[in-house]
Amino acid sequence: MKKTLLANSTPDETRVALLEDGKLVELFIDRHLQGNAKLVGNIYKGRVENVLPGISSAFVDVGLEKNAYLYITDVVSPDDERDIAKMLTKNTNIMIQVAKEAIGTKGMKVTMDVSLPGRYLVYMPLSKHIGISRQIEQRVERDRLRTIVQSFNPSGGVIVRTEAQGIEERSLRREMKYLLRLWENVHKKHESTNAPALVHKELGLTFQIARDILTEHVEAFLLDSKSEYEDVKNFVEMLAPELVDRVRFYDSKTPIFDAFHVEEEISKLRQARIDLPSGGYIVVQEAESLCAIDVNTGKFTGRSSQEETVTVTNIEAAVEVARQLRLRHIGGIIVIDFIDMKKRKNRIKVTEALQNATHNDHAKIKILPITRLGLIEMTRERKHESLLSLLCEPCEECQGSGWVLSKESLYLKLRKEIMSITQGRADGHLKVYLNPEVSNYFKTNQARLERHLHRSVEIQPDLALPWENYKIVLE
Repeated sequence: MKKTLLANSTPDETRVALLEDGKLVELFIDRHLQGNAKLVGNIYKGRVENVLPGISSAFVDVGLEKNAYLYITDVVSPDDERDIAKMLTKNTNIMIQVAKEAIGTKGMKVTMDVSLPGRYLVYMPLSKHIGISRQIEQRVERDRLRTIVQSFNPSGGVIVRTEAQGIEERSLRREMKYLLRLWENVHKKHESTNAPALVHKELGLTFQIARDILTEHVEAFLLDSKSEYEDVKNFVEMLAPELVDRVRFYDSKTPIFDAFHVEEEISKLRQARIDLPSGGYIVVQEAESLCAIDVNTGKFTGRSSQEETVTVTNIEAAVEVARQLRLRHIGGIIVIDFIDMKKRKNRIKVTEALQNATHNDHAKIKILPITRLGLIEMTRERKHESLLSLLCEPCEECQGSGWVLSKESLYLKLRKEIMSITQGRADGHLKVYLNPEVSNYFKTNQARLERHLHRSVEIQPDLALPWENYKIVLE
């Protein structure tokens, strides 16, 4: 699979797109406006504001608008104490790290189990565990890496990342020294700073991408900012010199996201309907607690049986669903309503297609077996705020429902209001100002309106009026 990374940087935001075989599969956005900056990975010296034993949680002041949420399982305790009221007390200063961004009305989620990620290793200074990525499957390689890490005699825990596979000991040792120095600096700053305060800021977006996603499987990492390119190139030269030639400056006159059709894909993210190659389509509906996805055959009729047509559509839909979940950063509970299939083997095919399509997704995913009604329930780890909520805000017209009153409903509503105002009297000149499109409907039905009101009505379009708004003037 051909992978390409594209970075578009402006003074207001940085966007990075991941393309697989030329198709957009992941989009990362970091807006630099105060209050929108990414916080995951930041380490703070916080002050415990409240301890709530009833929900086994605490709220910590880190100097931001909302207090951070700390659950009992994220509290580091030297013993096996399970009562949060005994583990934490109000006004205590603690070191915490942001694990999840604030989503909706919920504040950001934090942990006391600090971790410092590198390219090959993740250092956890408050742990003792040494683990190897599950993606490294060969027993010999797992044993080799474990032996190397144990030889470092680290004072904390270490997780060996997938990228460490086949890497020589010298490179791993160099990174371990870097992470230990970083932790020493974080610890010193924490000790010398008054709470609440930021003591360590996570790398910027392009640097995180270079550290976490740029591998030998990525053909190129193109950046359209000269300064960003130079910085990332130097960073990769230090981190993984064998990949430095893949970091390239994009200097064409055509904007980078336009040249690779990414801007076009971003504009489609607001659409609920996504068309499939065969002619079918899926409809994605995000709600606060879950996401529902409906699959339809559309204009695709197939060439043989209905069962085959349905199965082909469902398999295409499974692949597209996996891409959309990843692209739109949709997490939590997801219910997919596939088209009913009679044969069990076809239901298994669709489930396997969905599992295979989610293989490259870094978020934790659990997929339950498909039901006889064609429903699949799955969960996806919510790592980021959904792109829809980042890029959009609720419509003032429909209050986020996606629906406004129909023209006929507005006609009936306005007619009742006029009757209430005039009390059946015919004196005075009556004017009604409406949204232009709604006013056309009223003009078409003007005779009906005047017959019911027993009076003449002047209907005027007003470009300034939203769909459901109107003005009634009686002179």
